[in-house]
Amino acid sequence: MKIIPIGVLEDNYSYILIDDKTKEAAVIDPVEPIKILNVISQTGAKLSSVLTTHHHHDHCGGNIEIVAKKPGLAVYGADARIPEINYVCKDHEEFKLGSLEITPLHTPCHTKGHVCYYVVDPATNEKAVFTGDTLFIAGIGKFFEGDARDMYRILFHVITKLPDDTWVYCGHEYTRDNLKFALTVEPQNEALMAKWAWCQDKSITVPSTIAQEKMYNPFLRVNEQSLQLFTGKNDPVETLATLRELKDTFR
Repeated sequence: MKIIPIGVLEDNYSYILIDDKTKEAAVIDPVEPIKILNVISQTGAKLSSVLTTHHHHDHCGGNIEIVAKKPGLAVYGADARIPEINYVCKDHEEFKLGSLEITPLHTPCHTKGHVCYYVVDPATNEKAVFTGDTLFIAGIGKFFEGDARDMYRILFHVITKLPDDTWVYCGHEYTRDNLKFALTVEPQNEALMAKWAWCQDKSITVPSTIAQEKMYNPFLRVNEQSLQLFTGKNDPVETLATLRELKDTFR
């Protein structure tokens, strides 16, 4: 499979996902349709579907325009608030893009209808997950329609259950800010320091991997004693809640 990240709006990411075998393409959160369609036209791929992670306008705000320009697109999602949705994703109910196997993972917390899309290319065994505003590089999304317990379940019973070599493609370029916060939490974490040094001259920092996130993302490390000592909590859910509160006010 081929994945093309496209910077849109101020700091969002849209993605083009292409099946190398059939040249069939999907777009994830195509909020600036003209920019995205121009890139697709250069690839020779045929756009067949839109994968929407959630209903916030900076992710689904291009759906009406892209469907108007390309009638007949399948628009996937799991929230009635998503414009033009015509395929409601059920949790873990696989569908295909050409030969690629796509599994929607319901991740309700940032929004009640949030979906991450896990993709496997059976020809190469390459794996990727499009995490929208649930998981960022070195961070997580805000709990607008859920709480810390919901996010803990998502992170530890869904996201980190994916194979370690799964590529992570998130919805925003927040990496430097997230790492800056993470360094206040774990200043001696060597993987974190290395990631901070690595990202300094990068304008695009996606993808990471699940394995990498486990090493430096503080929200995936709330079961570690060092994180619980930092927050003064001995329960991982309370640790997660405290970290989120601290991140919300971090400047």
